[in-house]
Amino acid sequence: MALASRDPQVRAALFRLVDVAPACSTPAELAEHLEALLADVDEPTHAVRLATDAAGGLLAPAVGRLAAAAVHQMAGAFIVGESPRAASSALRRLWSHGAAVTVDLLGEATVTREEGRAYAAACDAALCTLAGEAARWPKQPLLERDGAGALPRVNLSLKVTALTPLVRPQAPERGREDAAELLRALLRRAAEVGAHLHVDMESLDSREMVFELVMEVLGEREFAAGPSAGIVLQTYLRDSEQMLERVLEWSRASARTPPLTVRLVKGAYWDHETIEAARSGWQPPVFTDKADSDRSFERLTRRLIDAWAGERLVRPAIASHNLRSLAHAVVYARHAGLASADFELQVLRGLGDDLQESLTAEGLRARVYCPVGNLVAGMAYLVRRLLENTSNDSFLASRVSGGATLDELLAPP
Repeated sequence: MALASRDPQVRAALFRLVDVAPACSTPAELAEHLEALLADVDEPTHAVRLATDAAGGLLAPAVGRLAAAAVHQMAGAFIVGESPRAASSALRRLWSHGAAVTVDLLGEATVTREEGRAYAAACDAALCTLAGEAARWPKQPLLERDGAGALPRVNLSLKVTALTPLVRPQAPERGREDAAELLRALLRRAAEVGAHLHVDMESLDSREMVFELVMEVLGEREFAAGPSAGIVLQTYLRDSEQMLERVLEWSRASARTPPLTVRLVKGAYWDHETIEAARSGWQPPVFTDKADSDRSFERLTRRLIDAWAGERLVRPAIASHNLRSLAHAVVYARHAGLASADFELQVLRGLGDDLQESLTAEGLRARVYCPVGNLVAGMAYLVRRLLENTSNDSFLASRVSGGATLDELLAPP
């Protein structure tokens, strides 16, 4: 992490190696890729030169085995298991230590309808498996109820782009119609087993379709009484405040009984959005200054908390590894009169573990997002997490290698 933070070319080489690792059939083949990728570094350090020479010499098989082991070990820090059943002991352990969990089935955009239906079937099976496992978990009053009522123990995150291959910015209705029936079936299953279903957001080109799909389906009479459901808002987008107002307006007009949960994140597709905008000659839809993104996150945090404290419109879930962002949410929520059970703080497995332990020790309601799936399906997720947390501006990189003091990191953006 430290090396990748210091040298963008080394970072690119290592992340490309992570991406290609599952496709390599032998250690020597992986070493060959490592040698070729590191050879592209313009000003290699002594360590990089040694690694390049070793990967291309007699030690290639050993280097390949070490590289494969490192990739798998890194993936294991993020991915809790290859299946919900395999992950059940880790999920129970987190719950027993006072942290709620969300299972995120790894998978990216589908190419065929058969793939989309297979993903939906995997989500359905996960809901059933997790409901059976969670019934045996110990009671955790802080995690199971807020001021509006019961909170499900089982929480599953899904991607609409994994449900349908027909995601087209130019024709959003095609993807919406194709995914709607699958989403309805999963909502019915979630209602049957008493689970929460959270719909993730990805790149900007699919956001409008996903938003309209979720609002349309959740607004149907069949789902007025449940199940519990939620969406994600990305505050690094310049129009994120307008999107939140649309969500709040929908919530005011909706006849649904359980409040919608809004998971607030900064966003993990910054590179994709800026590259796509530059290629098309557009202004980037994301803030290009990290401080602007952080300020947006705090503004929307306050708006979410105000909407919950005043009108009980949407349940706020604040997701970040930035201590300043989380501290701001806690202080503002307490200032608004909210109890600890009335707002949620979220972190990712493998990146926010120590932070989660600190939050639960303070008596705050914390949730850990836990990816589940095999290594191949997890590569895109893993690379995004690494990019997000080795960027020069990231809180983690600054704390570890940037020399910033805690007071500087906690200063207003």
